Amino acid sequence: MTEQDDAPEPPALPAVELRDGVPPLTDTPDALARAVDALASGAGPVAVDAERASGFRYGQRAYLVQFHRHGSGTWLIDPIPLRDLSALQAALVDVEWVLHAASQDLPCLRDIGLEPRRIFDTELAARMLGRDRVGLGPLVEAELGLYLAKGHGAADWSTRPLPESWLRYAALDVEVLLELRDLLAADLVATGKAPWAEEEFAAVLAAPAAAPRTDPWRRTSGMHKLRGRRSLAIVRSLWEARDVVARERDISPGRILPDAAIVAAATALPSGCEALLALPEFTKPGAKRYARRWCTALTEALAVPDAQLPPQTLPGDGPPPPRLWADRDPEAAARLVAARAALADLAERVSMPVENIVSPDAVRRLAWRPPAVLEAQQVDDALASLGVRAWQRHLVVDPLLEALQATPAPPAETPA
Repeated sequence: MTEQDDAPEPPALPAVELRDGVPPLTDTPDALARAVDALASGAGPVAVDAERASGFRYGQRAYLVQFHRHGSGTWLIDPIPLRDLSALQAALVDVEWVLHAASQDLPCLRDIGLEPRRIFDTELAARMLGRDRVGLGPLVEAELGLYLAKGHGAADWSTRPLPESWLRYAALDVEVLLELRDLLAADLVATGKAPWAEEEFAAVLAAPAAAPRTDPWRRTSGMHKLRGRRSLAIVRSLWEARDVVARERDISPGRILPDAAIVAAATALPSGCEALLALPEFTKPGAKRYARRWCTALTEALAVPDAQLPPQTLPGDGPPPPRLWADRDPEAAARLVAARAALADLAERVSMPVENIVSPDAVRRLAWRPPAVLEAQQVDDALASLGVRAWQRHLVVDPLLEALQATPAPPAETPA
């Protein structure tokens, strides 16, 4: 046994405890009116969180919304029976909302009529401060010296009634946010990063809703192994059939038919319904329930004319993958290497991940097609056109300009 083995383990951290016990579920108009009055009379920012049923239900609907504010306590609000949350929105619209990973919760909050005007994102603040671990649990341990019990984040929050242990978990998440926010905000001020964070929070809040994906079926897990456009047609047809069923039943698509079953069918290229349903992945009860739909989808995929089969890949509007640059444009490859090295040095100086300083996609596009005139204003303009924010450009223009200017030309080819 080594000396390290003999060393005593560090004492366990005290657990976060609810201040007033587990709050009841707010699921009636009268209870909602009490919650609105209490939250409106509170002081300072309001901590907000939302729970979804990802992996169980179709879409990203909020099935529980949690609020905590000094002077008002914690409120767990069920948006399913409460169709009109406009009074809650009106009471809190001008208050700063504190969320952890706000971009994940804002879409489902907007869907039920809740939208802040100002936010503080504790995860994003931690990233900008260079914290090693930015999950809520690790942050609470590092910043507050407390253990935050987890375990129900991936639960089916559409379940009713909600177990008390789940409600406790949901309440704990918001009861730590305000204190965590204050500590991180103080560090942002001390490091001079507060204006940067404010700009980032505003950008998260102003980000438009994600546009519908082109060919969303291409995200089927495992389809990168497929070869041949007919296989892609089978994936597309089965994926679209599954999506219709999932939407109709309000069930997560993967519970209707796993991605692995779709890819297995596309790999096997079955000649007809009998061969499809003989695949092991299609003999399971869930898949067998909709056998007729899968057979129809396969028939449609096999009937697509060769000229109309989906392309192997979609054309992109950006540069090719960096692994191809050395062959296609050695100078661009050298510029990207130099730019990445300059940004790595910058990230170390400001204690922030590179991806939070500037979008990697913007760096690739700049290195692939830099401005014709390599001067600071031109680089700044190019980055602005790529969506790089003002505080980010203030940091990166000079090191990127220097990297682009210093990049040597590729060596001349030696005559054969």
